Amino acid sequence: MIHEVSGDILLSKAQAVAHGIAPNDPFDKGLARALREKWPMMHKDYRHYSHQTHPKAGEIWEWGGFGVRIFNLLTHDGSFDHDSKLERATLANVNHCLRRLRHALEKEAVAGIAIPRLATGTGGLNWKDVKPLIQTHMGDLQTPVFLYSEYHAGVEAHEPSLK
Repeated sequence: MIHEVSGDILLSKAQAVAHGIAPNDPFDKGLARALREKWPMMHKDYRHYSHQTHPKAGEIWEWGGFGVRIFNLLTHDGSFDHDSKLERATLANVNHCLRRLRHALEKEAVAGIAIPRLATGTGGLNWKDVKPLIQTHMGDLQTPVFLYSEYHAGVEAHEPSLK
């Protein structure tokens, strides 16, 4: 079930957070940056993982630590070339990532997941195109999905089924 909320996703009570990244993402903008600042080991672990496996757009990489799980959705295209710039997200990549995220959530016991306006910031996609994909893939899950459609720094969202 999807609960559309507004507030600061970093204050979510959900056990997991999902966000969009690129295969060779420096985690220096938007939510990725905030997550990097809150959990620096996540970015270090991702760098190690990406150097070893060269993940591709459409995949997900899960990180867990300190009582939280982060689902990094590779919504952006990108390469591992030196000085390569980050490319924009695509709806096809978002669709693949959400399909994989749903599978992971069905397979594992997760007490709620918080999702931002996925791939609409640095990803450059339009929310009116992304939101229906989230509703299609996550709408009938048993896991509570908190869709942060409006960001308000420092404001805790009302997450009804987790309080």
